[in-house]
Amino acid sequence: MPDIECNGDVADDMSDATLREMLPRLYRFALWLSKDPSTADDLVQASIERALRYQHTRRPDGDLRAWLFSILYRQFIDSKRHAKRYARLLEWFRKADDAPSTERHVQARASLHAFEQLPEAQRILLWLVSVDGLSYKAVADMFDVPLGTIMSRLSRARGALRDACDGESRAHLRILK
Repeated sequence: MPDIECNGDVADDMSDATLREMLPRLYRFALWLSKDPSTADDLVQASIERALRYQHTRRPDGDLRAWLFSILYRQFIDSKRHAKRYARLLEWFRKADDAPSTERHVQARASLHAFEQLPEAQRILLWLVSVDGLSYKAVADMFDVPLGTIMSRLSRARGALRDACDGESRAHLRILK
């Protein structure tokens, strides 16, 4: 492992406190990807280890969070290329209300189903921007594509999700008197 330099930006960004602050977000993303808590723990640990080992390769002006998410995502792809990835997002909807209404429950299921039907690239973009709150620039840096490309792909993903949700939710809801 290379020595950690104390030249300001890189060492400050990679401090113990900063990495500890990032762990819940990394774990949440890893858990979402792997669907297994122990696999998610291993994935986060391997990602942090890789980040510390290769911190000298990080661009000084780059976003640390995006860089860490990129490492985590690539670790997952390398280890689970053929595994199923997305099954339990309904829990995200249930956490919003302790006792959700039947209508909200049906809409949540329809949204989850619509989300699962999107292509993988669209699901990942929506997750990173909408759920984890990464900026468009951070995601563009993560995938090494122009900012406009991310904006365009995200717009198409949101449109596809909106279209799928509208069709799904109307098909399952009935008005009872």
